[in-house]
Amino acid sequence: MQASKAKVRPKDVAVGLALAIFALTLIRDVRVPLLGWVDLGFHELGHLLTYVFPDLITAAAGSIFQVIVPLGLAGYFLLIQNDRAGSALCLGWAATSAADAARYVADAPYERLELIGGEHDWAFVFDSLGHMEWADEVALVVRIASWLMILGAASLLALPYLASPRR
Repeated sequence: MQASKAKVRPKDVAVGLALAIFALTLIRDVRVPLLGWVDLGFHELGHLLTYVFPDLITAAAGSIFQVIVPLGLAGYFLLIQNDRAGSALCLGWAATSAADAARYVADAPYERLELIGGEHDWAFVFDSLGHMEWADEVALVVRIASWLMILGAASLLALPYLASPRR
């Protein structure tokens, strides 16, 4: 009996290239141009959906939503659609979104990032808690999470090829 060899699908190659681009943006610590605007929309939606809660929750919800939406989509594609490539792509998107959120968190003590208006969410959060010094540590945790997401996305995409028997 002959062992079957996994075939490389064009869709997986395309997603792999997208993940490479996402990883490059993480290395360079820059925003993915189009996704940055999509993330901003989900960020603002997070504020709107939590407006009835205390201000501290509403302020943090923007960054949380911009990461949770692509994470939720990654789960949907993996668990409901059984689509590894779609899940990996959304997980890579979540990674870039988390990196953007980490940059925003780290900016809290300085408030140098250009905002579309209003108060700096994370400056408000840390100031309200009386712990502005937490900004760097929280940003580091979010950055590490973004790297784990991109590694998870790459693993999700590569695992079937690595696990297939070879002749």
